Amino acid sequence: MRFRAAVENVQTFYRVLQSLEKLSKRCMIKLNETTMRIICLPGDTGIQLWSNIRITHIFTDYRIQSNNNNEITFEMSTEPLLAALKSALSSPEVVLKLTKKNEHATWSFEVALQSAGGKRINVTHDVRVTVMRPADVARIQEPLCPEPDVHIVVPPLAKLRVVVDHLQKLSSTVAVRANRNEIFRLAAQTDHVEVETEWTGCAHPAMDEVKGEDDSDPNDFSTVLVSIKAFVRFMSCHVVSTTTIAGLCQNHCIIMYVYIGEIADAGGVLTFYIPALTDGDEE
Repeated sequence: MRFRAAVENVQTFYRVLQSLEKLSKRCMIKLNETTMRIICLPGDTGIQLWSNIRITHIFTDYRIQSNNNNEITFEMSTEPLLAALKSALSSPEVVLKLTKKNEHATWSFEVALQSAGGKRINVTHDVRVTVMRPADVARIQEPLCPEPDVHIVVPPLAKLRVVVDHLQKLSSTVAVRANRNEIFRLAAQTDHVEVETEWTGCAHPAMDEVKGEDDSDPNDFSTVLVSIKAFVRFMSCHVVSTTTIAGLCQNHCIIMYVYIGEIADAGGVLTFYIPALTDGDEE
């Protein structure tokens, strides 16, 4: 079993890890010859993350070898991985190797830095990992969800985050609403007041073209009520987002597709599953 690569796009790798830091203290990273999948299983908010990132968007000089069709899945703590990548942000050369230290599988980041006097300094950051058995990996499945009632391109997440920060001062829940007439809404309600913010002119992606042929009123809204705590944690991915598409499955979940780069030539997509609250879940 071998894995070695030059980390060419350290900043994007770091920002992706920042996106999941508040979701879970641990993650799985599944590597094969073409794709890196970063997976976070449900924590206290119930959010799951399943991502697909092109190897060529992050790595160069990439080599992987295993008896499982050259696929290896690692499980690790997010904190030391984030720290290793942060230390490498200003480095012109970062090499990642799978090694063994004190009988433990380890990701070793070899980082080239420069001293104040201009001398090259090589620093190694070790992140302990667990190599998962293929049978255990096969039991972990991406959530099965109904076909979303509507897909819509949401406003930039940095702008949404400002609104959500205000709403969480009012309520522990947020209603996410969209219709097929380019309208997206966020609303919070208390016993005394309801606050709603609306965006118009939000595009509908090609995946909704078939829905445009049905007889339902495009002005009808689909609504998913979610924990505002969960929504705030999802917003951490604003650091990597360029375009985000929301898929609303009424009374089930919101699926957020966060693209790394423009959709037509995206380096990858982070898919967040945010569960809907039922009556018994509301605080």
